[in-house]
Amino acid sequence: MTVTVRRVLLPLCGIALAIGGWWLASSLDDRTPPPSRVFHVLVDGLGSSDGLLLDTRLSVLRVLIGVAIGCTAAVPVGFALAWFSVVRDMFNPLVSFFRALPPLALIPLVIIELGIGETARLSLLVYAAFFSAVIVIYESVAAIDDLYVRAARALGASELELFRRVVVPLTVPQIFVAVRVALGVCWATLVAAEFVAAQRGLGAMMAKAQSFFRMDDVWAGILLIGISAVIMDRLVQLLMARAVRWQERVVR
Repeated sequence: MTVTVRRVLLPLCGIALAIGGWWLASSLDDRTPPPSRVFHVLVDGLGSSDGLLLDTRLSVLRVLIGVAIGCTAAVPVGFALAWFSVVRDMFNPLVSFFRALPPLALIPLVIIELGIGETARLSLLVYAAFFSAVIVIYESVAAIDDLYVRAARALGASELELFRRVVVPLTVPQIFVAVRVALGVCWATLVAAEFVAAQRGLGAMMAKAQSFFRMDDVWAGILLIGISAVIMDRLVQLLMARAVRWQERVVR
């Protein structure tokens, strides 16, 4: 079996097994809708510009904005924490404190301070993306082998050249990892935020469906969230593969 066939065939087998397990669960439990009904909801909803398609587009856009702002802010902060001991000693306790606070715990405070508008939802996403990404970036910079740093300085590199030619290239792969981590955290945060503070979006759609016990719609929302997250993660992986073509990777 070639590598290409394996990469295509095995995921399809996994998906088929999952759908088969889902169908079996629906046949044993009346509260679980069968795949055919959920797929019917997806086809009808995505075919309408004001239905599931709009909810999905809004949720994806919110996640993209939150991840973009949060990760952009996390990059310089992560570098500063790892590179400057004074900054690390001063702010590392604060970063650890806020990183331990789940974004969902801040929803009541955000609603009181910012209301239930788009600013409130995006602030939660930025918070989630920032603190999930900053730790990954900080650890990646801190883990750089000191041999590279000493060698660059021995060759006469200035601090700016050291940063630009050594530190940044070695941490680019981990920045993409930070984005992937932030995507997952943001999706979890977004759905919860839309549950309590949104009129449209996948989370809001699922909350309304739950109120009327429309389990087909709830399962359709779960599928769309998972599919959207997988596609976005895959796009980041493809971008990472192009950005770090020079890096040797172990093939297993």
